[in-house]
Amino acid sequence: MIKLSAVIITYNEEDNIERCILSLKSIADEIIVVDSFSTDRTEEICKNLDVKFIQHKFEGHIQQKNYALTCTNNNYILSLDADEALSEKLKQLILEVKSEWKYDAYIVKRYNNYCGQWIKHSNWYPDHKTRLFDKTKGKWGGINPHDKFILNNPSKRKHLNADLLHWVIPTYYAHIDKANKFSSIAAKESFNRRQKANILTIISHSTWRFFKIYFLKRGFLDGYNGFVISTFTSYTVFLKYIKLRQMNLEKKNGNNKQDNNPQIAI
Repeated sequence: MIKLSAVIITYNEEDNIERCILSLKSIADEIIVVDSFSTDRTEEICKNLDVKFIQHKFEGHIQQKNYALTCTNNNYILSLDADEALSEKLKQLILEVKSEWKYDAYIVKRYNNYCGQWIKHSNWYPDHKTRLFDKTKGKWGGINPHDKFILNNPSKRKHLNADLLHWVIPTYYAHIDKANKFSSIAAKESFNRRQKANILTIISHSTWRFFKIYFLKRGFLDGYNGFVISTFTSYTVFLKYIKLRQMNLEKKNGNNKQDNNPQIAI
């Protein structure tokens, strides 16, 4: 049976981290938390649960997760966010994988809880994520804040028919805050990639995102929260592009005031 390292990155996750760690106890051979200097009880909770706790400056979700991989003693990794936990079925399937590892990576279905409701549509389920993998076969990539594990080519992967539980957003107020934070990160990434935004970009991208999630991805079947999710997602896109436009205007006017090291709670 292979040895499995579980890794979690955190920043002010006192409300979530205990649930996450406890779900890993019967699965992982080591649990490593990489924290970006939390100011709440995250460190205390982690140390009480006897995990390896490391503090490291936050430079981005992708960078932090790749750093976490360098802290592990094993090549086989289970990567979770602090607001996630393994379902009982997923625990059983991971134990089976540990006894006979055949693939470079395994993909799970993330099941998202939004303001107390488990969301079955709205482009949120099945929310396929590569979270169980051989770290020698790839690395974290994507565009912050939307990280993903990218496998080298060629690679072999398998879907596990079980849910990774995700308490994504607890309140509508929290979603407002998250939309603002994540749109800032996304705008900065787009700015660094020299992308532009005009009024047509802002209108078309935000409108299309609502239409796609609410109608094409059947968000209306999730009731009121399906409508809220679709609207907030569109709003986040709207914020991203108006912030990107503002960054480009400030650069043009020689007044670029970006925050180069935002501390973001995932």
